[in-house]
Parts: sequence; C-alpha cells; structure tokens
Amino acid sequence: MKKILYVVLDGLGDLPLKELGDKTPLEAAVTPNLDRLAQKGKTGLVYPVAKGIAPESDIAVISLLGYDAHKYYTGRGPLESFAEGLAVNDGDVAFRVNFATVADDGATIKDRRVGRNLTTEEAAALSKEINNKVSLSNATFEFKNTIGHRGVLVIRGMHSRLSGWITNTDPAYDREGVFGVAKEKFENRVATCEVMPGYEKSKEAKEAASLLNEFTQKSHQVLKESWVNKKRISEGKLAGNIILARDAGDSLPKFPPISIIFNLKFGSFVQMPVEKGIALLTGMEIIEVPNSTGHLDVDYPIWAKVALESLKKYDGIYVHIKGPDEPAHDGDFLLKKEIITAIDKYFFASLLPNLDINDTVIAVTADHSTVCSLKAHSADPVPLLISGGNVPPDGSLSFSEKAARLGSIGAIRGQEIMPLLVKSAEE
Repeated sequence: MKKILYVVLDGLGDLPLKELGDKTPLEAAVTPNLDRLAQKGKTGLVYPVAKGIAPESDIAVISLLGYDAHKYYTGRGPLESFAEGLAVNDGDVAFRVNFATVADDGATIKDRRVGRNLTTEEAAALSKEINNKVSLSNATFEFKNTIGHRGVLVIRGMHSRLSGWITNTDPAYDREGVFGVAKEKFENRVATCEVMPGYEKSKEAKEAASLLNEFTQKSHQVLKESWVNKKRISEGKLAGNIILARDAGDSLPKFPPISIIFNLKFGSFVQMPVEKGIALLTGMEIIEVPNSTGHLDVDYPIWAKVALESLKKYDGIYVHIKGPDEPAHDGDFLLKKEIITAIDKYFFASLLPNLDINDTVIAVTADHSTVCSLKAHSADPVPLLISGGNVPPDGSLSFSEKAARLGSIGAIRGQEIMPLLVKSAEE
C-alpha cells in the first residue's frame, strides 16, 4: 500500500483574464514542479460538490474527503465553532461571522473584512467587549474571534431549542437549503435575519432569527463605542463596527470516521478553523505546524518538511493551503499568480526531491474556483492532478484549467477523488 499525499490549494481555480494574456492566474504562474507532476501522471476537472454549485470551502472539503455533503452537512457555523472549542449542542445555533465596517447609518457596508487589516489582538479585545457588554433576551451566547476579521458565534436559548433554518445577515452569502453559497452580486447592506422559506411556522427558527437580529444591533452599539475602533479611526483605519453572520446550524455533523470508510489512518494540517473542524469530526488527527510568519519563502519549506515527516506516521495526509483564495477575493490577479508561483517554488520544490514518488500517490486540486473578476467563488470546475506510484501518464503537458480539460480523468465530482486515490495507492 502506497502513501497518499492530498494537497488542496484554496480558491486555486479561476477564469482567463485579458490582463494575463487570456490566461488564468494558474496558467500564468511559473509552476515547473506542478507541471512535472502532471506530466508524470494524469489530470482532469473536478466539480467540488456538483455542477452548478459555487461552494464555500466547508461543503467542498467535506466532498473532497469522500463524504456526501448533502447527507452530513449541518452548516459552517457548527464546524468552525467546534474547531474553536465552543460547545455546540443540538438546539444551539452556531454561526461563522466577520467583523465588518458599516457607515454611520449602521446598515451600509463599507468593507466586509475591515480592510483586511484588523489584527487578531484587536479582534480579541473587541470580542471581549462584546462578551462582557452584550446580553440577549431569553438566551446566552459565546462569541470568539479566530483569525483576523473572522470569528464564531453560538447562541443558546434559555427556555427552548433554536433552529438553524434562518437566513444570513452577511449579504455576500445566500443559502440553498443547508448549503452556504457565495453570491456573485449583492447589495452592500446588512441583511435582516429571517426564517427560511418552508420554516415560517417554526417557533425555534423565529426565535433564532430574532435573537441574531438582537445580537447584531446590540453588538454594533458596543463596537461603535469601543476604544479599539476609536484608535483605529484615529490612525486612518476602518472600524470593525458590525458583526456579519452566516451559515447557521443547530447541530454538529455526524460523520462516519474516515479510517473506517477507507481503512486508512489520516493526518491533516490546515490553516483555517473550518478545515480543522472537519478534520476533527471525520477522525483525522491534527498535525501541528508553526504559526505563519507571513513570509512564503519561510512558511512553505517548513510545511513541506512537516508533510514529509508526517507521511512516515500516517497512511495519508491532507494538506490545505489557503494562499490563492484571499487575493482572488480582492480581485488581485497578480498577487494570486505570485502566490501560486511561490507555492510551486517553495512548497513543492522543497517537497518533491525528498519524496519517494514511487511509493506515494500525490493529488493536487482545489476546493473551489475563486474568480478574480467576480471577487467571489464560482461554480466553475477546478483542475486535478494525480501522480506518483503506478499512475500511468496520460500525456498531460501542464497543471492548469485548460490542460485539465483534456486529461484522462475527465470531469468528476469531488466525492469521487478519495476512492480514486485509495485505488491508486493499492495498485
């Protein structure tokens, strides 16, 4: 049985841009190591969840790990809250949230991410003020900042269960059933939380919507007066003066352990809370890596070393690298191209010379396309390469969206990748 190295590059997929000579950022990036892997193996396209779905990372990762997201997913909020150590009992409602910036009217959004420069220390101070100064009618809550502008919120009813079948206050995301879906276009105004269609008679959903709206208003008043935000304004920075919530869920998913499904012991190292939550709930062991230094030429070689050492301890490891996603959300196609180049130059260049490629099956793909021209996730498929072991080459010349359309794997769903890797590892 060969080892499995499964690498997911967050938001890698994209569409061609005139500014890049009608190439995608991946096609324009310098990726000799990824190209060689593609040449030695086979490629194809992946719809991370299914055709027509522009997925958030959570449902995409669940699918990429071989699970039916339609069957197990309960919302992003519970996953991230669990990963951050907050209890999510059945009947609690949990959310993924962002600190954001609104104008003086309290509704017009100036920036959904506080200019992307809210430090974790500032967010922690704001979080402490919210927990100390906000109280809700008929409910308690826990609010916790995670990384930068991100955070989690759990609301617990004092006298009754709450339902997660409610809409988002973050206007950039919609819900299609239990799935969170990124909108390509939206009005930059804080949305009012409402009961989702089909659940109008649910008292639990009505109460949950009312409580989230109450939290949004009360936390806004606290954040407006916070010394942290007054200091940021004096420094010419945006204030983190509103909380935008999305992806409610009222229970944790009950995944069958990945070790039982595939009879393999998996380790995982990830950067974001949602991926950590999924890893823990599927029974993958968390591989600790040093905190990011912010310098890719330092971080990526360290991660490559951790991956190589971890392969000795596990049958397979799952590596999720956030890099390409954030600049794509900002529409910065040049930075996205540079980060993809850096991943090849510092991660894969450090990894591959020390990897026994004959005894390892390596897959590289993405959890979704984050399209620079849209500044959002899209339903476009992402490229996939599978190489190493006894995987026969199919004549692929490079790792890119364009080349992947011609690959022998064809177009598959994310849920089909893990069985392919296991089969390849057994051959």
